[in-house]
Amino acid sequence: MSPEIRNILIMFGAIAVVVVVIIVTFGGDKPFQRFISLFIEEDSQEDNDRQTRNSEYSEPVQKKSSAPVVEMATLVRKSDDRLRVIESDGQVKLIDEYYELHFVTRKGQNIRIECSREAYETIPFNQQGSLTYRKNKLVKFKYYEDTVDENT
Repeated sequence: MSPEIRNILIMFGAIAVVVVVIIVTFGGDKPFQRFISLFIEEDSQEDNDRQTRNSEYSEPVQKKSSAPVVEMATLVRKSDDRLRVIESDGQVKLIDEYYELHFVTRKGQNIRIECSREAYETIPFNQQGSLTYRKNKLVKFKYYEDTVDENT
């Protein structure tokens, strides 16, 4: 075999290796994992367990349509963000008040809803009811003892 032919074969082999490496690292959805899975047999039960664990920690995308959404939900957490300013004469002001209610639906979806101070203080914890919201803002929460309407 002549040295020119040998060099051309080496060059084609190097190009093929580079192309395979590029495809494995940059092509498609998790290509490296797919490439490795060709050689390693994984149990499908392990995959299901891994997906279940990952879905417990990730929050699903919340609906953000302009039409009101009604779901059965339970209030699990309240959070607020307020800037309290005290003047030199002793007067206290609250500036940039923001109130948020965290609900869990029957399907297990976590929903964060912005609300007024009145709704924040009125709705009791662990109360299940019919939640109506529009674009992550509270419209109404109706539960057994009462109905809280947001006047916006």
